[in-house]
Amino acid sequence: MSPTRAVLASAMILCAGCRQDMHDQPRYRPLSESAFFGDGRSARPPVEGTVARGQLYLDSARYTGKIDGDDVDTFPFPITRADLDRGHQRFDIYCSPCHGRTGQGNGMAVLRGFRAPTSFHADRLLTAPLGHYYDVITNGWGAMPRYAVQVSSDDRWRIAAYIRVLQLSENTRLQDLSANERREVEGAQ
Repeated sequence: MSPTRAVLASAMILCAGCRQDMHDQPRYRPLSESAFFGDGRSARPPVEGTVARGQLYLDSARYTGKIDGDDVDTFPFPITRADLDRGHQRFDIYCSPCHGRTGQGNGMAVLRGFRAPTSFHADRLLTAPLGHYYDVITNGWGAMPRYAVQVSSDDRWRIAAYIRVLQLSENTRLQDLSANERREVEGAQ
């Protein structure tokens, strides 16, 4: 077989394989009208009770920080040392640019001219329920943007736990400590 015939045979085989069946098949744009189904829709409605994967939030307090519209004051899961460490890490990444590392409201963004947030050590925030912090992280407050997309739900609770640690670290009186803790603090001074 000559090279010319081999090239022509190969080209014919390739052309025979290039069919337009898939390209020319009937198709519908999502949610457009169709005469195929009796209800006139091109797609079938989801089965009743269908929940998008990863969207089943049975514990509303865990995913909103509220019960019947009121902020909760308990954590939806037990907080461990690992959770506090993770909350500290997330706080440093997302919160400290404005709130500062100690929660005083004097972060680098404030030093560069942005509006200062309220200190976490203000009386109003010392008594705020935990759900308040979760809600503010989720939905934003004043000049603060919402962080629901950037920070996972459980990490928002961990940040709230770390905020409580910051508040306790600066607002605990010596007489509130146990005798062992007092000795430890006095020995460190």
